[in-house]
Amino acid sequence: MTVHFIGAGPGAADLLTLRGRDLLARCPVCLFAGSIVPREMLVHCPDGVRLVDTASLSLDDIEREYVAAYDAGQDVARLHSGDLSIYSAVAEQIRRLRRHGIPFTMTPGVPAFAAAAAVLERELTVPEVAQSLVLTRMSGRASAMPPTETLTAFGATGATLAIHLAIHAIDRVVDELTPLYGEDCPVAVAVRVSWPDQRVLRGTLGTIRAMLEQDPVDRTALVLVGPALDTAEFRDSALYDPDYRRRFRE
Repeated sequence: MTVHFIGAGPGAADLLTLRGRDLLARCPVCLFAGSIVPREMLVHCPDGVRLVDTASLSLDDIEREYVAAYDAGQDVARLHSGDLSIYSAVAEQIRRLRRHGIPFTMTPGVPAFAAAAAVLERELTVPEVAQSLVLTRMSGRASAMPPTETLTAFGATGATLAIHLAIHAIDRVVDELTPLYGEDCPVAVAVRVSWPDQRVLRGTLGTIRAMLEQDPVDRTALVLVGPALDTAEFRDSALYDPDYRRRFRE
């Protein structure tokens, strides 16, 4: 018996990986976050599957589902939104599985920042403009941020910032980043990206607050900040320069 953690991607059912689809198809038990995982994805589950919506469950409840499946010798598909590597709450589940000696696997999914970049039709790293992407979040009820991980510290680098779980604190985002990036710095708020009702607000640090007052957003949004979001003036990458010598080019 194995618990298979599967990154379900940002929302669109067809952004599930082939490996994730195949795992769903052979697991007699499926735990999924019903509030943020589309039901259309569950069509890949086998007939007779036991479906468990974890939206209202505690960690103890989820642990009991794993143990029951383990005792019954049934593989479990555990669907999480986005990618498992960030803000997935997989770490504490893995810790409990290890205590029980229950084996598990991890299958990555399309992360929200990648889906947002696709909708924006932007590369988030642009030569000599921004060559780093910082994935971060704001402190919330679930957990506080470590004291050294601040917007000010990350913003001082000038990198592209992908700020998760931050729409409730947009005032703070603007106040802390404006002195570092300037009022004209591009901002994008990507809401439910890849879902049928997705929407994107594009503005600047100087305008985004007023835009959100006119078109409020309360959850499931990613805030992107940085000059790479809207620049046409940058040098071409050397990767395809005819004078750039590399092993695959004579």
